[in-house]
Amino acid sequence: MSYKQVHVRLDEKLYEALAEYAADENRPMQDCVQEALAILFRNKSKPRKIGDFTFIDLFAGIGGMRLAFEACGGECVFTSEWDRYCQRTYYENFGELPYGDITKIAEEDIPDHDILVAGFPCQPFSIAGVSKKNSLGRATGFLDVTQGTLFFDVVRIINEKRPRAFLLENVKNLRGHDRGNTWKVIMDSLSELGYEVFSEVLDGQMFSPQHRERVFIVGFDKQRYEGEINFDFSIKTPAKKHCINDILENDVDDKYTLSDHLWDYLQKYAEKHRAKGNGFGYGLVDLDGVTRTLSARYYKDGSEILIPQNGKNPRRLTPRECARLQGYADSFKIPVSDTQAYKQFGNSVVVPLVGAIAEKIAHCIKSMDYAKNWSA
Repeated sequence: MSYKQVHVRLDEKLYEALAEYAADENRPMQDCVQEALAILFRNKSKPRKIGDFTFIDLFAGIGGMRLAFEACGGECVFTSEWDRYCQRTYYENFGELPYGDITKIAEEDIPDHDILVAGFPCQPFSIAGVSKKNSLGRATGFLDVTQGTLFFDVVRIINEKRPRAFLLENVKNLRGHDRGNTWKVIMDSLSELGYEVFSEVLDGQMFSPQHRERVFIVGFDKQRYEGEINFDFSIKTPAKKHCINDILENDVDDKYTLSDHLWDYLQKYAEKHRAKGNGFGYGLVDLDGVTRTLSARYYKDGSEILIPQNGKNPRRLTPRECARLQGYADSFKIPVSDTQAYKQFGNSVVVPLVGAIAEKIAHCIKSMDYAKNWSA
């Protein structure tokens, strides 16, 4: 991203307000000014696409979920992402700067929407406060139980805006997180909101040469859709078998090849753990197979996914190869450093897998809306 410099004179009170805001956000003032201008022009820079349905993109990262829902006819009407590097990538690819910290955005200020989409971070829920309220005979609800977690923000928005459906995504281990308490609170809270909830663990290797299991939670508004809600996660996968060779670049810079020092360290580290009967170690990829899960720590040494090379040490994936591994088209822009790109793609979703789920949700909503209108 290239930058141009503009000198702006501000009224003293406006300057003081800007300085206070920048201090509260712990961000440079110039970043705050750029964000304000981007928000000003958010809806004026290009004509808004009119989709078959509307959705919001929370904890958006670099927009993988947005790409998936737009591909099946959705129109994104609101985005939130606090990480400034992710915001930069998002802006470069969608021409919109996401709103920042969702905890500071009032639910009534969020536009109405048909589907809420969120890859929310996982946090433990404290049951101490709930137990105390129970002992005092005071009622607790989803807003009490989830208070203080980022899932609370998902809950309060669903409670206020009543979307027709939602899709939540998280790591597979969410179900066992905090000895199962986190999962129970999530499922109970969503049910208490009046939604029929479905969940399934799906593997990204259905659409990508990567073993990547994630749990997906889908819900439909029972207040809107009466009777049985027929939804399932059965997805038709492509007939073609995916392999890592499909996503590799032809000409790769030598900087992605491991140094002798790092390669020696990884081999000794793996051997030490093998001797102890542990499975820790690097992952040298079978080029005709699939990789391990790409993680946000890939920037550290790339050890979980290493590409073998003839006559040379193995190498890391390039950022573009990471993008391909997650199902991003080569037209997707990567305006950040390799370190940030590895973090961003490691935290992303397998786009075509989410796209298949999005199609199922959109079809289910369309069918139920048609049946409801026909019966009326």
